[in-house]
Amino acid sequence: MPTAREPRPGALRSRELRELPVPAGAAALTVLPDLRRALSGEGPALLPVPAGTDPAPALGAGEPLESDADDPADPTALVIATSGSTGTPKGVLLPATALRASAESTHRHLGGPGHWLLAMPAHHIAGIQVLVRSLIAGTDPDAVDASDGFRPDRFAEAAQRTLTTRGRHYTALVPTQLHRLLDDASAGLEALRGFDAVLLGGAATPPALLRRARETGVRVVTTYGMSETSGGCVYDGVPLDGVRVRVEAPSGAAESGVAESCAPGPVSLSGPTLARGYRRQAPAAAFDDGWFRTGDLGRWSGDRLEIVGRADDLIITGGVNIAPAQVERVLGELDGVREVCVLGVDDAEWGQAVVAAVVPADPAAPPRAEALRAAVRAEAGPAAVPKRVEFLAELPLRGPGKPDRRALRSTLHQ
Repeated sequence: MPTAREPRPGALRSRELRELPVPAGAAALTVLPDLRRALSGEGPALLPVPAGTDPAPALGAGEPLESDADDPADPTALVIATSGSTGTPKGVLLPATALRASAESTHRHLGGPGHWLLAMPAHHIAGIQVLVRSLIAGTDPDAVDASDGFRPDRFAEAAQRTLTTRGRHYTALVPTQLHRLLDDASAGLEALRGFDAVLLGGAATPPALLRRARETGVRVVTTYGMSETSGGCVYDGVPLDGVRVRVEAPSGAAESGVAESCAPGPVSLSGPTLARGYRRQAPAAAFDDGWFRTGDLGRWSGDRLEIVGRADDLIITGGVNIAPAQVERVLGELDGVREVCVLGVDDAEWGQAVVAAVVPADPAAPPRAEALRAAVRAEAGPAAVPKRVEFLAELPLRGPGKPDRRALRSTLHQ
């Protein structure tokens, strides 16, 4: 049974950061005792990593937490390693109270505590939160055997164990997993319909996928959040209890319930689920006076938050700003498109050129590139039209399911 690895000889044993090797698939449940101790403050802070790998040295596994990285009254329970889109490792310091607040708010939003099925890697925040929620609820989670990749039949097998328990039933997926279950149209999809809520996050959800899932009878709840907010903290565009959302629009900051709508702007989050910062980094500009600057762009649609993309993904082509998410939404609604990722690549004439990487629903019969361009021109304007459309068998991914734009950009430059 994997357990948190002991610190190196001579290291202080009081509130050290200890590496927690997390196995793949169903074996991930073996970390529950260590996780329980971390949440109670009886054990060390834990740095979850995939079993068989070593954490980045900069994260300091096996070494004591600095005074600004811990608090005796609210001990740091987890340090989640995240590279984001830059590849530079950061350790997100998550207090036990933040993790508990996230779990408890999630259960209130969904209708009460329940039994959870783990279907994602548990060294990422979305996966380990499934285990945290189970501990907070006092229920025994199940897990999908994904040691050889995510398969609908394995999901169905694990789901049957979960769904036979009394009470409410939940799971969490990324859009790629939902795609596979919807395409399976057999036991996997039937099992998915049995859950009281299916949290969907980790990457932007194509509107067509969301509509298809709900029309099929799947109770999907879209989530927005990140490691710095203990996972999802905005469900179906609505902040969880105590969570505050601020959009810095050109006309001024607007919080939910303050303005009916506003132009897109940088999104900041605050509330009880917030991390205390990053380990071994000076007070980051991202954390300021109880707020976390996400780096995302969003806007209010009534009282619901809509994320339009990352600020650093913004494409400036011919002097016009284009949000990739806007183009992705148009293309994702079209017949024949399974997945899409839009990015800007350097271009001598335009500064950046809009390029669309498309995974066709039927690789043998991809949609016509000109038809895709025409749809974007009609919906988003001529500046947003992709200069290139590349058809791929699949998108490169990072983390639990986000498109890896750096890897994709490298592929498109080849």
